Amino acid sequence: MATFVQGNGHSGWSGDVATVTVGLDGIVTGWSEGARRLLGHRAPEVVGRAAADLLLDREAPEAAGFSFAGSREWSGTAALRHRDGHRVDVTLHAHPSLGVDGSPQGFVVTVTTAAAGSERDRRMVEWAFAQASIPLSTYSAASGSWHPNAAAEGEERAVEIAGADEDLLSCVRRVAEEATPMRYERIAPEPSAASTPAGARHRAWIVELWPVRDPATGEVVGVGTAAFDSTDRHSARQRLVLLQEAGSRIGTTLNVTRTAKELADLVVPRLADFVSVDLLESVLRGEEPTPGPVDAAVVLRRVAHQSTAEGDSVPEAAIALGGIDTYPPFSPPARCLAVGRPVLSGAGDPDFARWVAGHETRTARVEAYGFHSLIATPLRARGTTLGVAVFVRAEGSAPFEQDDLLLAEELAGRAAVGVDNARRYTRERTNALTLQRSLLPRDLPKQAAVEVASRYLPAGRGAGVGGDWFDVVPLSGTRVALVVGDVVGHGIHASATMGRLRTAVRTLADVDLPPDELLTHLDDLVIHLATDRDEVAPNEPYVVSGEIGATCLYAVYDPVSRICTFASAGHVPPAVLLPDGTVSVVRLTPGPLLGVGGLPFESTELELPEGSLLAFCTDGLIEARDRDMGLGLDRLCEALASPVPSLEVTCDTILKALLPDSPADDVALLLARTRALHADQVAAWSLPSDPAIVADARAQAARQLAAWGLEDAAFVTELVVSELVTNAIRYGAVPIGLRLIRDRTLICEVSDASNTAPHLRRARTYDEGGRGLHMVAQLTQGWGARQTAVGKTIWAEQPLPAG
Repeated sequence: MATFVQGNGHSGWSGDVATVTVGLDGIVTGWSEGARRLLGHRAPEVVGRAAADLLLDREAPEAAGFSFAGSREWSGTAALRHRDGHRVDVTLHAHPSLGVDGSPQGFVVTVTTAAAGSERDRRMVEWAFAQASIPLSTYSAASGSWHPNAAAEGEERAVEIAGADEDLLSCVRRVAEEATPMRYERIAPEPSAASTPAGARHRAWIVELWPVRDPATGEVVGVGTAAFDSTDRHSARQRLVLLQEAGSRIGTTLNVTRTAKELADLVVPRLADFVSVDLLESVLRGEEPTPGPVDAAVVLRRVAHQSTAEGDSVPEAAIALGGIDTYPPFSPPARCLAVGRPVLSGAGDPDFARWVAGHETRTARVEAYGFHSLIATPLRARGTTLGVAVFVRAEGSAPFEQDDLLLAEELAGRAAVGVDNARRYTRERTNALTLQRSLLPRDLPKQAAVEVASRYLPAGRGAGVGGDWFDVVPLSGTRVALVVGDVVGHGIHASATMGRLRTAVRTLADVDLPPDELLTHLDDLVIHLATDRDEVAPNEPYVVSGEIGATCLYAVYDPVSRICTFASAGHVPPAVLLPDGTVSVVRLTPGPLLGVGGLPFESTELELPEGSLLAFCTDGLIEARDRDMGLGLDRLCEALASPVPSLEVTCDTILKALLPDSPADDVALLLARTRALHADQVAAWSLPSDPAIVADARAQAARQLAAWGLEDAAFVTELVVSELVTNAIRYGAVPIGLRLIRDRTLICEVSDASNTAPHLRRARTYDEGGRGLHMVAQLTQGWGARQTAVGKTIWAEQPLPAG
């Protein structure tokens, strides 16, 4: 038995095979063993006889073609007589045998027989091709023509694919040339669809291609194709792609309006011709909407819409962006909000027609653009209804189907999560900003030492509020403290820590501690705050475990001496612009971050000419991804040197020069232009430790007040001088000094070398002392004591006389 195998491994049929040689005159010249097995004749019985004698019926019509004349290769079928007389149906293939000169010498005939019914089986292959339910075609390499079966002829798209697709033709040529099978996929809109309809149905085909070979020579004579309709699979894949894109394109920012617009931009025109997104007012304010579905007439605000119209305009919209619309209970949007599920509606729905008719502009839009199919789906997240998304198809687009309803619901659900996240962030950020701004100074206090201006900018939308702060604290003797600090991290905990530190700085500043000592006390406070946080339960809200880190720069400027004393706890150094135009960064001895503990802080003194401009800032101003602190300080100095008319304008100039539109970190900026008290505003005397000098001190003070034209203040001033000088002589140590300062107020200061500070006490009826400081406190608007390098200073401040 032998098996006949077609090209590409396609099996044909089985049968006996025999070989016979025949001369040009038709006489058998050779007989193979296979021929004996096939017909039963032995070689001596056949060789030398006419080949035609083997036919069952020499008069049959097919016998006429049983000729060996000429030199042409031929094939055909015949019925032969077996030696025992029974019929044998065979297929003959005659191949000419050529001599040395190329002339035919005879034929080699291959005789093949198959089982009963093999001819019908062979024909059945042709019938299967013609009657197949899938489009099948063959491409002839010789003529370049297509031969489709009935299914391909009846399928318009399959015919178009076969005949007009250049990509497919390229694949066909490649299969014919390389003799290797291929697969090709074609996706195209329906022939009757408009050019760009929303949700236009596409037909998808997968075409299998394989080479067709001549069984005799193995030569590729054409290409066979089978086309399979994969439209449903393609549509499902497109839905998955759209959902996947929704995951990456919706909710990219913590902004309610932006998230709604991302939904609208995604679905047009891939799902709808027009889409609108409306939200509840409470959502836009960051408030918590009422859980569950929304009943009755619904008032919503339009936050986003999109259409297939060219440009940025959306002429199909009946409600403008930011506008309010009231949806009656029977309208599709209100119905979907009430049931909490999507609603499919359209031109055939009486409620749709009634809703459209109740709004003149909406009626005009529906008629103008042919809106005929609508899906309204609620925006719900975590069991809370936030608003509604409405998807609409216009004339030229197919109506929505149930699969579209499920897709719209899934897209709206993902958008709702993004909107709810943005709403929650808006609420938390608003609360944190409110807390932060309540902890920052609203109006900087008025004082004589410096002219100030400030700016505070919270970080961009992604970072959350931070712990940057600044302050201006008036001190005794017309001095002023300038403070700027930064708590590491963002969020409410950072703002709360910032508020506690700012309060602590103000409290310590009232004690009038030197800058380095103040930072030492502040460092201890931060260590205690970190300890307190460790004792809080980890599941308490707004608590972050770990150490608290903060930086602070504290400076005290004295307008009398024109000396500014700085101390830094890991903070950015200030820049200074001198009156001669020189700009530089103040060189400080940097101290550790607050909260490290155990390391000292050092003070740096700098004498400043009157009119010098100091710029204090946090690292958010000078540090960025594209520059380090050194480069940022250089740019700050450049911006500070630019001529500007006022400190307010200078602040804006610096921020514009150094910051992007949305800074990545909080920014605090404090500018201070120094003033100086001149010699005609300050009078000072050195006093001996002698009680007799008290009267002379009163007299000198009175004469100075007269020189200043402040005679009306003489009585109170003499009493204050008498009390303070007496206490210094009685309880203090030499040297003793008296100083009067005339500025916005009149200040009397008495200093001595003792560190013992006075304090008020209640004098009993028969006590001889204890009433002096109480009287000073009653007659002046303020008094106090501060430590100095050589002792202490007691001061009392009173308003200048009217006029």
